[in-house]
Amino acid sequence: MRQFLPAGAAAFILRLAAVFVTIAAITFLCWRLVPVNATTVGFLYLIAILVMAATWSFVEALIASIVSVLSFNYFFFVPKGTFNIAEPENWVALFAFLATSLVASQLSARARQRTREPLDRQQEMEKLYALSRAILLIDVNASPGRQIAHQIQDIFGFAGVALYDHKAEEIHLAGSASVAQFDDGLRQAAAGQIKQGSSEGEAIFTPILLGGESIGSLAVLRGTLSGPALNALANLVAIALEKVRGQEAANRAEAARQSEELKSILLDSLAHEFKTPLTSIKAASTALLASTVKSDSEQRELITVVNEEADHLARLVTEATEMARIEAGEVRLNASPHAPGELVEMALERMTPALEGRKVTVSRANGLPLILADPKLLELALRQLLDNAVKYSPPASPVMIRVERSTRGVIISVADEGPEIPERDRARVFEKFYRSPGTRHHVLGTGMGLAIAREIVSARGGEIGFENLSGGGTRFWIALPPGAEEKIA
Repeated sequence: MRQFLPAGAAAFILRLAAVFVTIAAITFLCWRLVPVNATTVGFLYLIAILVMAATWSFVEALIASIVSVLSFNYFFFVPKGTFNIAEPENWVALFAFLATSLVASQLSARARQRTREPLDRQQEMEKLYALSRAILLIDVNASPGRQIAHQIQDIFGFAGVALYDHKAEEIHLAGSASVAQFDDGLRQAAAGQIKQGSSEGEAIFTPILLGGESIGSLAVLRGTLSGPALNALANLVAIALEKVRGQEAANRAEAARQSEELKSILLDSLAHEFKTPLTSIKAASTALLASTVKSDSEQRELITVVNEEADHLARLVTEATEMARIEAGEVRLNASPHAPGELVEMALERMTPALEGRKVTVSRANGLPLILADPKLLELALRQLLDNAVKYSPPASPVMIRVERSTRGVIISVADEGPEIPERDRARVFEKFYRSPGTRHHVLGTGMGLAIAREIVSARGGEIGFENLSGGGTRFWIALPPGAEEKIA
């Protein structure tokens, strides 16, 4: 049903109808059903007027007084049936009745107002308390100003709320508020051109001050608040905005501190990682230059050492470069369809020196779909899993690789016979630069490998995880969605 009148106007019309019905009922009762004298009628009218003043407001009581005087005159004063008054004392009685009803109505309305004021103040305090609690739960990462505006609108029941953040130059809206409706008023209030509690149409504007400095302004649409409550609301908003800025500053400081700490950890780890291949290269090259190595086989062995350790250094540099790209959000995929088995073979070929002396078994299911992947990046991710298996498992222990299909797509897993991952470390396995306290001192590494693998797999829309095996050892897996429906043998 279409609503033609606001709720407040409709309620007022209903109250006026009730006024006329009540006076008419008293008049009919005393005129037709139970004839009484004029004094009794006057007292009945007066009681009805007092009840209306106490229940509704002085406006309804005033209208009831006027209607009662007219009915009193027409139906109960001689000559009856006209508005003329024959006897002068009836004029005195009529005006005395009107004065009495008006004074009594005014006193009753004031008493009712005084009774309601403490209740209104209590409700305002409860709403302010609820807002203060909501402010404590604001998420600084999800438009805090907009959250504050919505909390004010929800808690106080305003038709609309507009919050102007002067420092950020942003206007946050809630409810039926619009930027065009409030823009000028908000900026004027923030500039001190509109005082607190100033009204423009249906909106109430107030500046938001912190330490005497204007940091913004607030506008509420079709709301009623006392002066102290409006001041307290503005102060709460000021505290909330300052809390958000303080939290953002603290987050930036913490991020900077963590960044410096991670850089220090990375440099320390790289220094230890680089030391081993550099020592081997230095020893081999010194022996070659000293001409103490005479046979071709010995020279070839030393050159092989230099070549392998140079590859090791290259891998370390690649890891550091990839981590820097990941940190900068610059992971770019040059994806194309590939057979998962071929990617595994490529990774194994690059890891041949590290896997020397180990038995590597590859189990590959038939009918696997092609996967859409960047071959260089996915090979790098697989090498991280293989390198992790080599580092954390006993020398000469086997490494098992499986390529299979599941509901998640293609799963490539690498299992080893190393120690299980302790409970305290499971949540941080893929965290950048994290290394378990129990292994960091006797297992070389930077803590970047698994983090790199996770970022590469996530960029493709895949998953990465691990599990401790029941018979001992650990299995890391990568799940990638298929990129094409063509099957391969």
